[in-house]
Amino acid sequence: MLWGAVAGGFAGTLVLTTLLRAAGELSLTRIDLPFLLGTALTSDRSRAKALGYVLHFAVGQLFAFGYLGMFVVIGHSGWLLGAVFGLTHGLFSITALVNVLLPVVHPRMGSTYTAAGSSPLLEPPGFLMRNYGARTPEITIAAHIAYGALVGGLISLAA
Repeated sequence: MLWGAVAGGFAGTLVLTTLLRAAGELSLTRIDLPFLLGTALTSDRSRAKALGYVLHFAVGQLFAFGYLGMFVVIGHSGWLLGAVFGLTHGLFSITALVNVLLPVVHPRMGSTYTAAGSSPLLEPPGFLMRNYGARTPEITIAAHIAYGALVGGLISLAA
């Protein structure tokens, strides 16, 4: 099951990241999760992209191990249960994670309390990350459902 989580975490993060990147290129959203993560570490935009992708894949792997832990506790795994976990993961990401937790720890992200001219900041995500585009919530949730289905499916196959 552990190797299923490793494979699922990699494949799921690859698909999630590709879906979000493709949606960005199609002008459906402006969200760039690796860039958001990378700019927490550096203000250099090129370096932030590279670091962000590494960090995004590491976090994707950690979430896959978290999914594995929940599957073990429940005593069942599979792509459908993984998709449900992905839906929950996506909802958490577009609400509490990016609007409550990320602005608190991200040194370059603005918030509703930040003055416009105070310093160069990233735009705050806003409710359901809609500041990054009206279609961002559903695209982000769909990408997380795909992530969860892949993680759950690959863990199930490895069991």
